[in-house]
Amino acid sequence: MGRQPPPPRAPSVAGFVLRLARESASLTQARLGEALMVDVDTVQGWESGRRPLSNVKAGVLLELRRRLPALGAEPGIVAVLEAAMDADRVLAAGLGAVEGQVHPLAGWVHTRETAHLLSWALTGTTPPALAGRLPRLRRGPAATAPVLSAGQREAFFVHLRETTERAARHDEEGALLHRQALYLASYDHGPDAAAWTRAALHRGRDVLARRGFSPHWAGARSTATALARQGDPQPLLDFIDRALADDDTAEAANLNYWAYWVGAMSTPQPDDAFMTDRALAGWDPVTLLRGLARGLHVAPGYVDLYAHTLWALLVRFPWLPQAAGQIAGPLRVRTGQLLDGAELSARSRRELGRVHYGLDHNR
Repeated sequence: MGRQPPPPRAPSVAGFVLRLARESASLTQARLGEALMVDVDTVQGWESGRRPLSNVKAGVLLELRRRLPALGAEPGIVAVLEAAMDADRVLAAGLGAVEGQVHPLAGWVHTRETAHLLSWALTGTTPPALAGRLPRLRRGPAATAPVLSAGQREAFFVHLRETTERAARHDEEGALLHRQALYLASYDHGPDAAAWTRAALHRGRDVLARRGFSPHWAGARSTATALARQGDPQPLLDFIDRALADDDTAEAANLNYWAYWVGAMSTPQPDDAFMTDRALAGWDPVTLLRGLARGLHVAPGYVDLYAHTLWALLVRFPWLPQAAGQIAGPLRVRTGQLLDGAELSARSRRELGRVHYGLDHNR
């Protein structure tokens, strides 16, 4: 028997983002290569994933990220390059391209940007940061998104399910890996996969019954939000009432997690320990308010988590409505719309009403 051909290479999320950045500056691959003093084959390798950007020397990568805006590339596209490289590391691990290393889902806490870019590759959902910036459809084989093939997607989700089950047997040592792998597994909406995910999430429902902050708080939060994505918002509503509201450490953990998730905290975190900082150091409240305002939506359960977090943020920093600047007006309108039309719990309606009043009162 002859040797089996290697599996097709997965699309490179970072390479696709680089292509978007290059095209936003109307640069050819050859012109970008000249500006960076590399040959066109190198640029082609970066964009195709044949030469992963995450493997290039730090100096070359730094020069690339600095030169692109100077050459006219949209800064907003360049800004997601790092998260795109994180997404590629996770995809590579899930497809067996990286072995013998710490799993990227166990090595650091991921941000919303990374999750959005992974969702792009797995489901085809355009990341909000790149909305309106995708290339127009054109003739030829050029892809319009770095979406995995059906076979690659299935292999990746099988890996996630196996990783989740292995990590669950390692207690605290595997807590971060288990939490993040299970959360990503909930992106698979196939009938069999969805049943597995629901069963895995419900096996962890005991952590949702715990009141206030505990060592399992971050896992409980991820479990509750993943169940909401699966169409069961009640655990998230219960989590807000039992394990978040009126507990100072839990309230601080929620704000710290959100700050990291939306990019208000720039320092990478190797584990969930940063959440317990009750001083709320290391992030900017205005940046967190901006991130919450941009992400606020009406998905069942999620709107209640947003409402409580906005309320808690303004309670902790009562000067925020005066400092909100251009954020305040749209957020005031949006909270008013939610109060008029969204299905909200009694707590969420009360807390969102106070947020709306604070924004309206300080116009």
